[in-house]
Amino acid sequence: MIDAIPHLLVLPRLRIQNANAISSSMTWGFPAMSAFVGAIQALERHLPDDIRIVFDGVGVVCHHIEPQVTEGGFTRAFHLTRNPVDKAGNTAAIVEEGRAHLDVTLLIGIESEGDDLGSLERRQTIARQLFEQVQGMRIAGGSVMPPLSAATRQRPELITFDADEARRAKQWRCLKRRLLPGFALVLRDDYLSEHTETLQGEDDSATALEAWLDLCRLNHECRIETQQDRDGQTREVATWAIRRPYPGWLVPIPVGYGAISDLYAPGEVANARDPSVSFQFVESLYSIGEWISPHRLRSPDALLWFVENDLERGIYRLTNDYALTHADND
Repeated sequence: MIDAIPHLLVLPRLRIQNANAISSSMTWGFPAMSAFVGAIQALERHLPDDIRIVFDGVGVVCHHIEPQVTEGGFTRAFHLTRNPVDKAGNTAAIVEEGRAHLDVTLLIGIESEGDDLGSLERRQTIARQLFEQVQGMRIAGGSVMPPLSAATRQRPELITFDADEARRAKQWRCLKRRLLPGFALVLRDDYLSEHTETLQGEDDSATALEAWLDLCRLNHECRIETQQDRDGQTREVATWAIRRPYPGWLVPIPVGYGAISDLYAPGEVANARDPSVSFQFVESLYSIGEWISPHRLRSPDALLWFVENDLERGIYRLTNDYALTHADND
């Protein structure tokens, strides 16, 4: 049984301009979840001294996305910017960048470290203060723009869930209505593992990479069917259909990094961004994600992402418990 989060901070309808739409070397569209986790960690490091809380997981609900790409045609291209000339007056090179405008709601799991979160007034004060602090941050490389309105549904909120299961479920149902319309990204490692086993049952040499690629694309299959016409003669007819191993809106996503070198001591590697910390060469780790409408989530824990590192193996990745909470309720 997964431990339920006691408190949830809701930062609604954040308008992020020019967020990084290239989430990895192999995926694009929505920013990587590691970008949102990094932003929340930066927010936690800059908490005022009088706010004694700890962040525990972050969830993202996307209400709108506007990729900055060319319109029309099957092939799209990112809108690129021409940088100013360099010191010598020469034309600077164009740097390939992908951007998107986002409208998202962030949900942050909260644990108290001595703060009085039982007081409604105190919770409202913390929610307003952190919401204002987020307005001056950059999230996923994009700038947080001022809210368009100060409507009631747009106000930040720090929710304390009731210990009673029925009351907790009612609180979550009320919150889910505020998150609509929108979609939350969850992790489907279980689909990737199952599909890898399915392909290996057909071919022993099949790998997880082949299963990942198979789930990432639309597979059109030609099926030959035998039909009988009015004259009693039979003929073969070819029909095309899309093969989908699993239902739902599945997407390829990066989930972290895996080490490809030893861990070097601080300052041992030249030109490192921060010479005061250890350094390690890594490559991206990939998995399968699924976009789900929030009204289908049975608990807030199902949409939160957590850091799950394995330092001995050099694995630095994120995880999400949607598959576990989904199985517990089936």
